[in-house]
Formats: sequence, C-alpha cells, structure tokens
Amino acid sequence: MAIHDDFAGHAGGLSAPYVKGFAVTPSDDVDLPFRTRAIWVGDGGDLAVQWPDGTTTTFTAVPTGTLLPIRVDRVLEATDADLIVSLG
Repeated sequence: MAIHDDFAGHAGGLSAPYVKGFAVTPSDDVDLPFRTRAIWVGDGGDLAVQWPDGTTTTFTAVPTGTLLPIRVDRVLEATDADLIVSLG
C-alpha cells in the first residue's frame, strides 16, 4: 500500500521539507548525485565543499549535529568530519 502524501501536488521550494538524502563519501573527483539543499554533519570536524561555480570552501570545526543549509556539488576529501548526510 502506498503512503498517502497530502503535499504530492505541491511544488517543493527551498523552505519545503527535505524529500531525499543519502550518506556522503567525500571525493575530489565525483559530484554528489544531486545538488544539496543542506548537509547534516553527524560527527564534527572540518567540512570541505565545492560550490556550483567550482570554487571551494572549508568550514572549520563544524560541531557535531550541525545542519548547514548549503547548496554544493561535492564534499571534498579534505573533510575530516564524519557521518555526513546530503539532503535534497
């Protein structure tokens, strides 16, 4: 039996609830399967990301349990945070 979804006919926006997510394996060469709407950091540390324009940023000392509302294409290998989930 399919789950009933009262909002199936509504367009999702950036403020809508997330509808997909997956565990992230950092890579310098492979894009994530979709551009994120947010990144969950389950175990804190540095989070290195690549933005849609190709530039990179490292968020240093991200605390455990942080939700970052960022739209990125990659989580880079310079990341030492763990238990990362990409949300879309």
